[in-house]
Amino acid sequence: MCSCHTGRELAQSRTMSGELPANINIKEPRWDQSTFVGRANHFFTVTDPRNILLSNEQLENARRVVHDYRQGIVPPGLTENELWRAKYIYDSAFHPDTGEKMILIGRMSAQVPMNMTITGCMMTFYRTTPAVLFWQWINQSFNAVVNYTNRSGDAPLTVNELGTAYVSATTGAVATALGLNALTKHVSPLIGRFVPFAAVAAANCINIPLMRQRELKVGIPVTDENGNRLGESANAAKQAITQVVVSRILMAAPGMAIPPFIMNTLEKKAFLKRFPWMSAPIQVGLVGFCLVFATPLCCALFPQKSSMSVTSLEAELQAKIRETYPELRRVYFNKGL
Repeated sequence: MCSCHTGRELAQSRTMSGELPANINIKEPRWDQSTFVGRANHFFTVTDPRNILLSNEQLENARRVVHDYRQGIVPPGLTENELWRAKYIYDSAFHPDTGEKMILIGRMSAQVPMNMTITGCMMTFYRTTPAVLFWQWINQSFNAVVNYTNRSGDAPLTVNELGTAYVSATTGAVATALGLNALTKHVSPLIGRFVPFAAVAAANCINIPLMRQRELKVGIPVTDENGNRLGESANAAKQAITQVVVSRILMAAPGMAIPPFIMNTLEKKAFLKRFPWMSAPIQVGLVGFCLVFATPLCCALFPQKSSMSVTSLEAELQAKIRETYPELRRVYFNKGL
């Protein structure tokens, strides 16, 4: 290798390690969030299923690096790539508003493995009432954990509110699934395979607003572009929750809409007639393949730091903002996931 090349590499590594600048904004994602591609890159990193395999020690280490860096302490030898890696490990396991460690299965990195297993089973065992009841209940229990773990803001839900949301969403999903199952008994088997998707879509419309009902009552924190808190807005919560419902339904769509066609064809083949038990693992694998792409791409549909015009806020909050920040046109808020 020529000496000029190694010299350049040395210079590069020196600026990357010993003199890592203290002004990298790790509060924001690494990629530009105003573009879909930037948001997709961000969420491919956030939803990376390998993050669930990290030990507590690795998580605490990442937390320490991030906290130290925010305080202006740069450990010697830390590279920019290591800093970003620590930030993304930290973000995958700790809540952005409260800073507390999130329940393992509620983290975004657990979405693909958990959803592929549950969805695959929902779509394999959809013919009998007990199976529908069991898998829709499992799915809604999982959704309840995810929605609670990824709620926006720092407003805690009471046990009562949690219970109501959970029971209502499960009832809604099971009722939709059983009702549609009864209707589709007389149509082609292919249409019957789409019943679980309709049930999941209906349940999302019930589950997410109910799990986040406190935000609809009290509002979610809104800030200016520099993160200064201006107050709480229920109108911002409505926009945030609508965007999350849309992206969650679309997230489930490929995994629940593509495999039925493939499975319908496969089940007519000799292989699955000979090994019927292979049907669930194949279905889970197909759903998993779809979800690896659908999860980050649908999370990326709307910016995580969502915004709305000051004129769309509640009248009293508008008046309060006009007094303090007369020039302000837009407010920002974390939409949740």
